[in-house]
Amino acid sequence: MSSKPANTSSTGHNPAAIPTEPFAHKQFIRVAIPSPLRQLFDYLPPDSYPAHGICPGSRVVVPFGPRQVVAIVLSIEPDTDIPTSKLKTVISVLDNEPLLPNDIIHLCQWAARYYHHSLGETLAQAMPKNLRLGKPASYGAIPFWNCIAELDSELQNQLKRSKKQLAALELISSYPQGISATELHELGFSKSTLKELSKKGLICSRNVEPSALPFTDITNPLKAAHLKLNEEQAFACEAITDGLENYRTYLLEGVTGSGKTEVYLQAISAALSEGKQTLVLVPEIGLTPQTVRRFRDRFNVPVACLHSGLSDGERLQGWLEAARGSAGILISTRSGIFTPMPHLGLIIVDEEHDGSYKQQESLRYNARDLAIYRGRQRQCPVVLGSATPSLESLHNTHQGKYTQLHLKQRAGNARPPVMELLDLRHQVLRDGLSTELLQRMAAHLGRGNQVMVFLNRRGYAPSMICQDCGNIIDCPHCDAHMTIHRYPPHMHCHHCDLQQAIPWQCTSCQSRKLQPVGQGTERTEQVLSQHFADYPVLRIDRDTTRRKQALSDMLEEVQSGKACILLGTQMLAKGHHFPDVTLVAIINADAGLFSADFRGPERTGQLIMQVAGRAGRGDKPGQVIIQTYNPEHPALQLLSMNDYSRFTNNLFIERKQLNLPPEGYLTLIRSESVNQNESEVLLSALRQYAEQSGLQQLDNSLRILGPIPAPMEKRQGRYRWHLLIHGKNRNHLHSLVGRVVSYLESHRLPRQLKWTVDIDPQEMS
Repeated sequence: MSSKPANTSSTGHNPAAIPTEPFAHKQFIRVAIPSPLRQLFDYLPPDSYPAHGICPGSRVVVPFGPRQVVAIVLSIEPDTDIPTSKLKTVISVLDNEPLLPNDIIHLCQWAARYYHHSLGETLAQAMPKNLRLGKPASYGAIPFWNCIAELDSELQNQLKRSKKQLAALELISSYPQGISATELHELGFSKSTLKELSKKGLICSRNVEPSALPFTDITNPLKAAHLKLNEEQAFACEAITDGLENYRTYLLEGVTGSGKTEVYLQAISAALSEGKQTLVLVPEIGLTPQTVRRFRDRFNVPVACLHSGLSDGERLQGWLEAARGSAGILISTRSGIFTPMPHLGLIIVDEEHDGSYKQQESLRYNARDLAIYRGRQRQCPVVLGSATPSLESLHNTHQGKYTQLHLKQRAGNARPPVMELLDLRHQVLRDGLSTELLQRMAAHLGRGNQVMVFLNRRGYAPSMICQDCGNIIDCPHCDAHMTIHRYPPHMHCHHCDLQQAIPWQCTSCQSRKLQPVGQGTERTEQVLSQHFADYPVLRIDRDTTRRKQALSDMLEEVQSGKACILLGTQMLAKGHHFPDVTLVAIINADAGLFSADFRGPERTGQLIMQVAGRAGRGDKPGQVIIQTYNPEHPALQLLSMNDYSRFTNNLFIERKQLNLPPEGYLTLIRSESVNQNESEVLLSALRQYAEQSGLQQLDNSLRILGPIPAPMEKRQGRYRWHLLIHGKNRNHLHSLVGRVVSYLESHRLPRQLKWTVDIDPQEMS
């Protein structure tokens, strides 16, 4: 590689040293390249482009080995340790002005240091795919749709069988100036729906260049009046809005249905009135359509969106709207934490406890924790909202680092659901459903209400067993059973995505007596459809929501209020408002209580409380039935009393006894290889090096555990081992991890042997 690294690493470079003005002299351009190498690289400026025209934060195309890559300019340097004759030249400059402002570069530098990751790859996280590929940072023309037919009763009657078309037409007709295709997509309307309406001559489109009008030019940001807050909501909203000029983190702990979103909306309104943007992070793509609709119904200012369900062009558009200040609000999943927002004045992290805020590949960052750093960086308040806060956030309130705000009562006339443990011992079950539960479901449905059945296991059955020899059909690439799916019929490994035909005979003894074992959502759907033939069963899991708009279509049917059964996985537990659900049934509450992962009981408790919170959110009283073989379990007893606070206090005692987070800090180093022994050998050598570093003598709280096989040792054909480093002092822990990473980078390893570092791991699998 003829382009030589700079004499400073990406983790050690001083963020404050980044110039804020274009370079004044022809010197050496220092860039960050999207590669695993944790260092910066120096290049010569292009001959045809004056060096003073290149700004920090802009993109350049540079040669890197045999490839050409898009890099981010960080600084101009008067000197370099590399002879000029050996430096390569920048091929082209893509941006005339900084694409990434200083605060985002500083955020990425901090993240790269904290998570011990390449700065180049971290900066790549801050840009949508089109920008990473070197495409122009411009909107381009966007289709806008207008209604060209009068929406009268006759037309409504014609479209009554095409509910989606009618809903789209009603929405478009409410925007006399037109509504963009992107906004319609975000609100759940597909291209095919718009195409059909266009064929019927009811709507037409025109290409429009989006306006770069700043949101601050909109004189009245409020479209609809706010709802009246109760006393608790008003206190929380006042606390947040009184501190808009200063950094502070608020933990808004509100029971399910307590109106946290209304507090968010009114806090955002206060921020907008002061000319400040708001970043709203949500955990799941499934929550964004209903959240976006509610926000757009409330505000006149543009609301931008970023999530994986959008096309690359739509994501670029949302990113640019936020980065250029035309959008007053950005609603995004975790990657939105890196989006430039020049007027950022408020950050909201909804469902802050959710594990999806932690990225599990490449840069293993936690968006919630980066939100705290960014709030401190921008001197603006951060609101963490949840009915079931994480132990880390609760610990920070106990330490005085966060301010805790409580919403203990449900909004309106809604009351907390009555929770009941249903003992399954000595009961006859029908595919996991007890007779008593089926009777209760029938009673609720008979009164015209809706019932939710929660089972966090998709597929028809989690395994298939031979009744003659007891052999279970396993995945050949993972230490996991193959899940049976019926629609379409196949065996599926949910860990490596291997799919194969359902076998006719046992691979061990050739017997044809193969039997499904256990139940998944498909099998439960079949049983419920047979038992409740008069009511629709809506199954909501990853398999049924793969098709675009599928989830929004099903949620729309639920919102109609007709009696039905909702059956699904944890997708149902997150933030949905179903006012007509009066009974929630949790089929298998025991699964997570005995997990090998120390976070298992915490996640189980959060999931049970979140699912239970879907019942009784309207005027009708709610009931929750939890099927269990362990009704005396202390955790279930506390949860059944709606006492999440005592539940977490018990977990704190356990974590303190074991010195586990949040009582200490944890780093997980993973190694994996197709060779069964290589991973263990690497981590054994790593442990020996770490123990010889002398840091354990400096800090006797530092402990190194392992190497041990991962809970699922074989996954995707690779053998995986873990090394855990635990400490009470964060700085000492990171110092040791830094030495370990440097040791790993200094050794040439076999191509098939990989390693990763996971700071503050959320999953031990």
